[in-house]
Amino acid sequence: MSDQLKGSISSLASESRLYPQEVLLKVRKDRHQLFIGIPKESSEHEYRVSLTPKAVELLVANGHNIIVQSGAGKGANFTDHQYSEAGAKISADVEEVFSSDIVMKVKFPSLEELKKIKSGKTLISTIHLNDEFKERINLINTKKITAIGYEYIEDKVGGLPIVRAMSEIAGCTAIPIASEYLSTTNKGMGVILGGITGVPPTKVVILGAGTVAEYAARAAVGFGADVKVFDPHIYKLRRLKHLLNRQIFTSTIDHSSLQKALKEADVVIGAVRAEKGLIHHIVSEEMVSQMKKGAVILDVSIDEGGCFETSEPTNLRNPVFTKYDIIHYCVPNIAARVPRTASRALSNILTPILLDVSQCGGINEIIFQHKWFMKGVYAYKGSLTNYYLSKKLGLKFKDLALLMAARF
Repeated sequence: MSDQLKGSISSLASESRLYPQEVLLKVRKDRHQLFIGIPKESSEHEYRVSLTPKAVELLVANGHNIIVQSGAGKGANFTDHQYSEAGAKISADVEEVFSSDIVMKVKFPSLEELKKIKSGKTLISTIHLNDEFKERINLINTKKITAIGYEYIEDKVGGLPIVRAMSEIAGCTAIPIASEYLSTTNKGMGVILGGITGVPPTKVVILGAGTVAEYAARAAVGFGADVKVFDPHIYKLRRLKHLLNRQIFTSTIDHSSLQKALKEADVVIGAVRAEKGLIHHIVSEEMVSQMKKGAVILDVSIDEGGCFETSEPTNLRNPVFTKYDIIHYCVPNIAARVPRTASRALSNILTPILLDVSQCGGINEIIFQHKWFMKGVYAYKGSLTNYYLSKKLGLKFKDLALLMAARF
């Protein structure tokens, strides 16, 4: 071989080292491996899913096993193919999905679904109080399942990230929903939400000054509506005005002022959060009966009992009913109207938590290492560990902090 040829080969070899090299991504093995099951929601009115394909891809890359029931993401327009490409196992076997170490649902499991979860495993889901709830809690405790509620999960600074995210969605969607039912196409009074030149604006009353109120008030003001907000706490009203950065009518809840506002209202949004696990009806049946005919009530707090004495839970297929000629919209899972957005919001919150669980060494370890995570646990190894739930259900309560102390 000539010296010139040798030099050309050497130069080519040196140059090739500068080209991008394709290598397989390493799967991390240095953390506690999680086995997560995502079942398909059994309720025909729930379309959200706990983890998106992008979240599954990240978890799989960190060494975790995800099994997704076929069709679990369909309601939020995520396909089985997307989950499969992200690294999840797709299974049509419900039993296999529910046998995972961590079962992640959106809606609280039915009795039949709870029976499929193995003893000592972990359930992460919402909590929705109904007639069967006590029976389901008893089954959870009998099977010594560790149960974590979306509504109770805190972040590292003491906030309720899932509650806030779903409240943001509820606030954003409440005003467009109200606008739909003010229209005669939905048997409403036939007025536009907001106002136009020469026509007085519609009147919107919001009960509560939290996250739902913030987003609903911002949307209503944007439409040009006349907005009034009532809340028992002055500091919440002051904070709301600061967040909106504009002057709106605010008031503490007193009977005469509220009754007058309700009589004039075209739309009333109930968005009062439960305090100490309890919520009381703010608006009586008599007050509802005196409202303007064709007005719209949206009871966003219906999953906690509701703000209105006339409220009854509805669903996305049959979302409204009429009482005293007042249209009532009382869907508990209002965020499921926009399931893709809601699923992404849930996934953004739950994925970092799952990675923290892995880094700490598992569910049991993170419970006892981090108080912010402990707050989300309402049942642990046969005991109800949420005081307000125990009070509602009349069941025995055990302080998880004391169980932690006993552990050490």
